[in-house]
Amino acid sequence: MKKIIKTSNAPKPIGPYNQAIITNNLLFISGQVAFDPKTDTLVLDNIENETKQVMENLKAILESVNSTFENVVKTTIFLSDMDNFTKVNGVYGSYFNEDTAPARETVEVARLPKDVNVEISMIAELLA
Repeated sequence: MKKIIKTSNAPKPIGPYNQAIITNNLLFISGQVAFDPKTDTLVLDNIENETKQVMENLKAILESVNSTFENVVKTTIFLSDMDNFTKVNGVYGSYFNEDTAPARETVEVARLPKDVNVEISMIAELLA
C-alpha cells in the first residue's frame, strides 16, 4: 500500500504527481527543481544557489517523514548542461557523507521543466 507525502516546506507539484510516495519502507521523492516554497519563485541566479535550493527541497521532504540524507540509497541528477557538473556535484556532495553516499547517475537532458538547469530525484530507505 502506498502513502502520499505532502509538505508545505517543499514546492507543490506542478503536474499530476506527488512530492513523494512511501511504499514497502521506501521513500520515492519526485524530481525537485529550485522552486523556493516560501516565495513560490525559481532560484536561478547561479547554478550553485539553484542546486542548493533543490537540495533544501529534498531535505524538507526527507524531514517531513523523519528521515535524513543518510537514508538516501539512490539519486538521479538531470542537468541541462554537463558543463555544470562540477559545480552541481560540489553543492550536492556537501549534503552527504562521502563514505555512505548513495548510488547515483547524472545525465544531461535536452530540457527541464520551467527551463531550470538541474533536477534531482531520490529514493530513501525508511527505518521501521
